[in-house]
Amino acid sequence: MKKTTLLLTGTALALGATSAFAGSHTGSITAVSWGGAYTKSQIEAYHKPWTAATGNTVVSEDYSGGIAEVKAQVEAGNVTWDIIDVEKSDEVRGCDEGLFMEIDPASLPAGADGTPAEEDFVDGSFTDCAVANIVWSTIFAYDKSAMPNGPKTIADFFDTSKFPGKRGLRKSPKATLEMALAADGVAPEDVYEVLGTDAGVDRAFAKLDTIKNDVVWWEAGAQPPQLLADGEVAMTTAYNGRIFNAVASENKPFEIVWDAQVFDFDMWAIVKGAPNADLAMDFLKFSTETAQLAAQASYISYGPARKSSAPLVSTYHSNPDLDMGPQMPTAPANFATAIPNDFEFWADNADELNERFNAWLIN
Repeated sequence: MKKTTLLLTGTALALGATSAFAGSHTGSITAVSWGGAYTKSQIEAYHKPWTAATGNTVVSEDYSGGIAEVKAQVEAGNVTWDIIDVEKSDEVRGCDEGLFMEIDPASLPAGADGTPAEEDFVDGSFTDCAVANIVWSTIFAYDKSAMPNGPKTIADFFDTSKFPGKRGLRKSPKATLEMALAADGVAPEDVYEVLGTDAGVDRAFAKLDTIKNDVVWWEAGAQPPQLLADGEVAMTTAYNGRIFNAVASENKPFEIVWDAQVFDFDMWAIVKGAPNADLAMDFLKFSTETAQLAAQASYISYGPARKSSAPLVSTYHSNPDLDMGPQMPTAPANFATAIPNDFEFWADNADELNERFNAWLIN
């Protein structure tokens, strides 16, 4: 496991945030996240400013997801992690198993505009034991140099007459079935109600049947941008951050279509029995303030979970000509038809739908 100790000093800007621990005896927390560009965005937007405001330091560790390591620490009574960035479905399961501390949303700072935290966060940002920091999405994209008058809606993705060519799809029913129903005319707010019926599942697969012979399946997040770059597909579903990075860092002529994006959350949770739980809670409150979430969005194109952060999102950290606001899944223009991933639905139905999907693939 990669481990980096960050002795962060007061040269970083605190972005106007304050801390309950500022000026008190300093300490250290261990914050666990996903590594790479994502952790870098947290270091710049959360860790360094928190250290500047409080004098406390952050030990940053990377992990590969899931709750197995958390469970091992808690059950052994040897907890070394304080706070962890975790996917919502894993956090809910871990909370149910008593692995994380409960968090009261009312204890979080109000938004920069004074809106109470409970109203300032995007719907779905809270669980009993966690608070969201980012929103990420499954979207679809195309190469605008190859298709100047490209698709505009999820229905276009399924229209191979109007837009000929192969389609890239993740080899999974998650997001795929939701997008199929949206393309068939189901309103975003009704997708899971429809998908929760046998007729709705049949309807989703019937829509997939219309492009089945034109699909190139992908499994790893790095594949969709490569499929587009190689011209193997005319358009593909993808994780929005992957397409943004291809555009911003590699100058690829890709265009994201946000219609019927399926969005999800990454969340901060504090490990039950964390050795520095009070400091971790202070860090959580600080890092989910309006300004910090907006600052993170200058490093990566994942939307801040607070509504009040959106107007403060500025430009890409290495390219001041690139406005990050329109790149966010949560930007108003992108969010109008967004579908929130229903983690409870998938917890209840994943096995059955995976079985149906895998059988459909080979028929």
